[in-house]
Amino acid sequence: MRILVIGGAGYIGSHVARALLDSQHEVTVYDNLSSGKPENLFSEADFVKGDILDYPLLETTMKRGFNGLIHLAALKAAGESMYEPEKYSENNIVGTINILNAAARCKVNRFVFSSSAAVYGEPTYLPIDEKHPTNPENYYGFTKLEIERLLSWYDKIRGIKFAALRYFNAAGYDVDGRITGLEVDPENLLPIVMEVAAGMRPKLKIFGDDYETRDGTGLRDYIHVTDLADAHVKALNYLEKKNESLMVNLGSETGITVKEMVESTRKITGQPIPAEVVDRRAGDPAVVLATAKLAQKVLGWTVKHSDVNTLIASTWEVYKSHNQKK
Repeated sequence: MRILVIGGAGYIGSHVARALLDSQHEVTVYDNLSSGKPENLFSEADFVKGDILDYPLLETTMKRGFNGLIHLAALKAAGESMYEPEKYSENNIVGTINILNAAARCKVNRFVFSSSAAVYGEPTYLPIDEKHPTNPENYYGFTKLEIERLLSWYDKIRGIKFAALRYFNAAGYDVDGRITGLEVDPENLLPIVMEVAAGMRPKLKIFGDDYETRDGTGLRDYIHVTDLADAHVKALNYLEKKNESLMVNLGSETGITVKEMVESTRKITGQPIPAEVVDRRAGDPAVVLATAKLAQKVLGWTVKHSDVNTLIASTWEVYKSHNQKK
């Protein structure tokens, strides 16, 4: 298939583009390079430098003819979204409307959307499945949920079939070392731990150690980005074969606590990783754990690289390499 990967130079997007290329699809990456990196682009893929707020360029690009698109071009800092909702409204919601309108006009009828576990908000039961209530606790999560609703309407009215993939915590790097661009201003735990290990920041803040978990720190469901990318390829194949929309969780179903992540990183990297326990952050649940049984059933998808050692080792190789180049 000919696939347009919007946001394909970013951390997750570059892994998705690589997985598509490995599966012999033709890939065009569309990215404004605001957080995506030129080093995350592949010579086998075409590249269009463009913004999702530039509707004419989106439409011109889609007129090239594509069998499907993958949308990963969202702003994703949950905390920032509560202070700058206008920015998230414009980029995430208006930008996605532009993509949908261009797709409808250019007859691109398969749409894989990078959604988020943030649509669920505070868990009311565990593990979280797709029937869990959607009650976002930040504006970022709200934008993801609104986009899912938009997709449902464009399915009904314009026949665009979509797969909304609700990610939990993406982590790790390509296990074959083909992707090396670091995330810009990361907010997730593992890249922050890596920045401490690599000497890029002085210490790690652990937000609370008095939760009702096995060691008192927050427990989260981490999924290796290579496993995540594989799910996107399988979602496109599903849309092609079944021609029906779906929403599925993508998680490992295995929780890792903050302390476990830090201790494992110390062992693998050999670095001390100074850490300080500070107050809890408002709204942080003790445990967020997914069930991915639906994705396993309908997509035939299973995790292969999401164990803690692979998550850490694949990430450290990239950070260590950047550190050695300095």
